[in-house]
Amino acid sequence: MRSLARPGGNVTGLFLNFPELGGKWLQLLRDADPQVRAVGILWDSATGFGQLDAVKIAAQSFGVELSVLSVRTADNFDDALRPGLKDGVRAVVVLSSPIFQGNSARIAALTIRNRLPAISAFREFADAGGHVAYGPDLRELFRRSALYVAKIIEGAKPDDLPIEQPTKFQLVINLKKAKALGLTIPQSLLLRADEVIQ
Repeated sequence: MRSLARPGGNVTGLFLNFPELGGKWLQLLRDADPQVRAVGILWDSATGFGQLDAVKIAAQSFGVELSVLSVRTADNFDDALRPGLKDGVRAVVVLSSPIFQGNSARIAALTIRNRLPAISAFREFADAGGHVAYGPDLRELFRRSALYVAKIIEGAKPDDLPIEQPTKFQLVINLKKAKALGLTIPQSLLLRADEVIQ
C-alpha cells in the first residue's frame, strides 16, 4: 500500500486506527472520575500492541498506574480482572477487540458487579450498562462501506478510491451507571456527550 490517499492495487475501504484513541479513552475516564489513579487495561493479545502501547504512553502523562488484564477467550473475563482487583484497580479501559465487541453486555455486567467505572470503544457497552463509550460511529462506517461497494460495482477502480478514516465519533455516557457507582459526572463532560443514558 502506497498511502491512504492512493493505496494502489485492489486495496481500498475504511480504516479504524484504534491506537490513536488510546489516550482519549484514558482522558475521558479521568474526566469522568478525576480520582482514578489505578486503571486496568482489558486487552486481547491477539489484537497486537498498538492500542496497549498508546494507553501506556498516555498513562505516563496522566500519572496513572496501569495493570494489563490479558484476555485470550470470552471465557476468562473474570479471571483476567481478578489480578487487577488485587492490584487496586479502580477503573477499566476496554481496548478494541472482536471478542470485546461481541461481549459488551458481559463486560458491562462484570464492571457493574465489581463497581468499576469503565470505558469502551463500542456504544453497545454503554447501552448494556457500561459507564462510558467513545469510538467511531459504526453505523456511519457501514453506510460508508456500502457506498464504496456501490462505486466499485458501478465501475470505479479500487485504487482510485482513497482509504477513509472515521470522521464521526460518539461519546455516550451511562449516567444511570455513574449514579449507581456514586460518581458525579462533571457537567462539562455531559455537555460534550452525543448521548446521555438516563
